[in-house]
Amino acid sequence: MFKLAKIGAFVGILLGTIGLAACGTNPNTGSLSVSTFGLSTKQMRSDVLTPFSKEYNVKVVTQFGDSSTRLTQIEHNPNSNIDVIELAQNNAVTGSSKKLFKKIDFNKLKNFKYLSKSEQKLAKETNSVPYTVNSLGIIYNSKKIKINDWKDLWSPKLKNKISIPDITTTFGPAMLYLAGDYAKTSVLKDSGKAAFNALENLKPNIVKTYTQSSDLSNMFKGGEIDVAVVGDYAVGMLKATNPDLKYIVPTSGTYANYDNVSILKNSKNTTAAYQYIDFRLSEKIQKKVAGLKSLNNAPVNQEVKLTNEEAANKTYGNVAKKAKLIDFFYVNSHMPIWISQWNKLMNQ
Repeated sequence: MFKLAKIGAFVGILLGTIGLAACGTNPNTGSLSVSTFGLSTKQMRSDVLTPFSKEYNVKVVTQFGDSSTRLTQIEHNPNSNIDVIELAQNNAVTGSSKKLFKKIDFNKLKNFKYLSKSEQKLAKETNSVPYTVNSLGIIYNSKKIKINDWKDLWSPKLKNKISIPDITTTFGPAMLYLAGDYAKTSVLKDSGKAAFNALENLKPNIVKTYTQSSDLSNMFKGGEIDVAVVGDYAVGMLKATNPDLKYIVPTSGTYANYDNVSILKNSKNTTAAYQYIDFRLSEKIQKKVAGLKSLNNAPVNQEVKLTNEEAANKTYGNVAKKAKLIDFFYVNSHMPIWISQWNKLMNQ
């Protein structure tokens, strides 16, 4: 029986504090409140937040959660105590459009020069600095199925076997772009009409849409799905719980998303905020968080070089070269209509 469900709207916000460093060469003894993603929180603390706290003698208070929920909280409470916020690209574009961020003085970021020209352009357009890039692929149970390309998702053999990201998630818009590619009509040409027709054809294969990639683990374990479209940042977590899973990025290409960091308009701790952003962009930390046992974050600092093992399941090298950009200014202007269309198609 066909079953469609939207998985959990939100993973609860977790608050915590990284203790004030006992000593440090930097005289800064202030504090910084960081709002960031709720995936791999242990590694985020050990590899980014604690080292930053110690190096700059700053007490760090953290808020963890999914990108869209944290953005919504900031929109509704612009006077919150959050200083810097890390968001998916579409949410960063929204936050910038709503003037939630401070204008960034890029001269204060010594590592900004190591970003590519397109990444620097994105930063200047949105007042949000890219610190990692991820992209979309297909993960599947290799003991039950074989996938080679995006078009395989539409195969009748996959009826009631697939989960795809909800339209409101980080890679929801990319799913629409992929459907447009399948229909041979870009969403930019017809406002997504052909893409939605393609999604309607895909619907018999979709068991569930999801809002949290962590939910896919139980779906695979329980045999609810054999295939999922997922961001590469979740691959390590999913494979750790199910060794039969295989991840591919089709040779036809993929779509990229940047995670970005911004300083909130009402932040009172701008010195520490700039230090944090520059720390995030530094070669040392970019290399660290790219590690297989860390956050699996592909580097944007062009000085960082990864081994073949480190580059696996990341938007790096050939995968990065094949990754196309999404026009989130266009996407966000169409999202209210697209969300309505999506819900009528997928959730009824």
